[in-house]
Amino acid sequence: MIKIYGLKTCPYCDYIEQQVKGNPRFEIIDIGQHVRNMSAFIHLRDTNPVFNHAKESGDIGIPCFVKEDGTVTLKPEDVGLVEYTPDGPACSLDGKGC
Repeated sequence: MIKIYGLKTCPYCDYIEQQVKGNPRFEIIDIGQHVRNMSAFIHLRDTNPVFNHAKESGDIGIPCFVKEDGTVTLKPEDVGLVEYTPDGPACSLDGKGC
């Protein structure tokens, strides 16, 4: 099962969630729903170099995908999904993305 870390209030995450709704290959983990979800995501973000660019640019690094083999990616296409192209608000400090 592919884990997807995200937030309900993130438009990028919502777009991904709509694509996987009802698909048993994916598990959505809302990092804002419970502190244990946030803690798991922060640990992943703090220890995985995949997030280096996101952190450098002020992004949160969501949605984040953890594949069955443990590989972490921030690219929806790596798990067969389509990336959101924003026209509205972003969830990073510089306004460029999540």
